[in-house]
Amino acid sequence: MRSIRLRAHAERHRTSRVGWLRAAVLGANDGIISTASLVVGVAASQASHASVLATAVAGLVAGAMSMAAGEFVSVHSQADTERADLAREREELATQPEDERRELTAIYMRRGLDHKLAQQVAESLMAHDALGAHARDELGISETNTARPLQAALASAASFSVGAALPLAVVALAPQDALAAWTACTAVAFLALLGGVAANIGGTPPGRSIARVAFWGTLAMAVTAAVGSLFGTTP
Repeated sequence: MRSIRLRAHAERHRTSRVGWLRAAVLGANDGIISTASLVVGVAASQASHASVLATAVAGLVAGAMSMAAGEFVSVHSQADTERADLAREREELATQPEDERRELTAIYMRRGLDHKLAQQVAESLMAHDALGAHARDELGISETNTARPLQAALASAASFSVGAALPLAVVALAPQDALAAWTACTAVAFLALLGGVAANIGGTPPGRSIARVAFWGTLAMAVTAAVGSLFGTTP
């Protein structure tokens, strides 16, 4: 009898990008919006060109560090929770293997398998990798969506810096008397571009993504400009 060889069909799914894509889009979006909003607000207060530029640079550095720290802490909390759940599952597998087998069987039955087949699948998967089967099918933890604090922190800081560098460059080049207008208009264009790129990477329709980031970015800059004008002083 000839043995049957199964050749794997290699596929690359977009969900494999979800970890770094979320952090990167969030960082770049925040970099553009927060820095542009700072610039527009300070410019609306009649500050000098040097003051606006210094504000933009400070916003870039502070924002990048804040994004990195925030992402690392929050994602590390998720990783700690995952490790605690896996440790508990490992202990239950060692002390209550039959209960865990029945639990896995019930999960597969809820997904549409009959009892006998669900039991066979549970037994086979537990014989191969019991903890991996329970992590994936009971806890929802897999290689694709597992928490990676350092990756998230670096992606957020780097993408924030790239996003913030765009309005910073505009501030350095734009004329003093049209600084706020130049910053606001280019920021909206940058946000629209970011929305389109993110949609393309994620495989989603670009129109909605572009409209979403452009709207919220414009709103943030408008509110900040209003506050800057309200509390502004003439040098």
